Amino acid sequence: MRKFDWKIFGLLIFLLSLGIIAIYSASATKIGDNYLFSNYYIKQFIWIIISMLILLILIKIPYTILEISIFPIYIITILLLVLVLFLPEIKGSHRWINFGSIHFQPSEFAKLITIMVISKLIHKPFLRDGQILFRASLVTLIPITLILLEPDLGTALTFLVILFSILLVSDLPKFYLILIVSPIFSIIFSFSIWVFLIYLLLLIYLLYRSNLEKVIIGFVVSINTFLYFITPIFWNNLKAYQQNRILTFINPLRDPFGAGYQIIQSKIAIGSGGIFGKGFLLGTQKNMNFLPEHHTDFIFSVIGEEFGFFGCIFILLIYFLFLYKIARSINKIKRKEYLLVSVGILAYITFQIFINIGMNLGIVPTTGIPLPFISYGGSNLLINVTAIGLILKYLNERSIFA
Repeated sequence: MRKFDWKIFGLLIFLLSLGIIAIYSASATKIGDNYLFSNYYIKQFIWIIISMLILLILIKIPYTILEISIFPIYIITILLLVLVLFLPEIKGSHRWINFGSIHFQPSEFAKLITIMVISKLIHKPFLRDGQILFRASLVTLIPITLILLEPDLGTALTFLVILFSILLVSDLPKFYLILIVSPIFSIIFSFSIWVFLIYLLLLIYLLYRSNLEKVIIGFVVSINTFLYFITPIFWNNLKAYQQNRILTFINPLRDPFGAGYQIIQSKIAIGSGGIFGKGFLLGTQKNMNFLPEHHTDFIFSVIGEEFGFFGCIFILLIYFLFLYKIARSINKIKRKEYLLVSVGILAYITFQIFINIGMNLGIVPTTGIPLPFISYGGSNLLINVTAIGLILKYLNERSIFA
């Protein structure tokens, strides 16, 4: 443990402690002069203990066991993503597998194992560009497709961020990153066939001018065409509340008592906190239950209301120090595979932080992505802590791979 990064671990513990405080406040409801508390903070504390035990085991477990477990776990995760589609809906989607009182989301675990599989498949030297792109895309598109069927758009977007970030630091030429972004435009242009055809012809021309292999050009065109046909189907299969979330993002007042309600109440809560906040446990939007899901997706609004502008800045500062320290430290990892894994983990956690705070501020659509290490939720917390534990393991034993 001589190389163990205690600074990253200390910042992780501090974030988890802030999460307990925020969830404790979010669990409180003021009735007159008395407070009624839910037990969310107790459950979260139990999940923290479990997560810390998993982290400790991960630090000590031999690399050989990890190496031989990656592909079997990936296959099991895919099977669980298929299984969850046939289970009863919970809150309008098929995301959870129930084990008594415990709700487990396979999509959360799929993030980490997908990162590890991609990194293992593309880190080897002398791979052709087409091999790197095909392997990474295939491993990513399988869970993305299943997660979109749940449906869970926010988590599916997280996988695209993971794929892009890993390829960014791989041996793949940077031009290919444009190809990773191209599906986004295919989705946007899918609502007009003429605009899409013009875009597709332009994309083919750029690919041809770049002297890429015909197989790669055909693969990219196929993927973008597939997305053109699947996007309207996916849009029509979205629940009404999910369509309203996207449409209401553009104009929250379009449905102030429906899909726009969360965004409006969240912005009111944060704005009413002012500079210094209303004080611990004194948030009126939360106490009067105007702010829905205030212990999970909208816990940042509770922080903003009760601790104000300075409280929000403090949380952002701790996140910045945490992510910055990780980004600086993973440069010391010499083995390419483990560097790719670390970059993927850093990217998806950063993305989740940005999306969650952005939706609380009303600058991105409401997607249901929790605030890492702060929001209530066992699956997300367990996987995020395990992911950080994996980075700590690589840093702790980096001399082995020097």
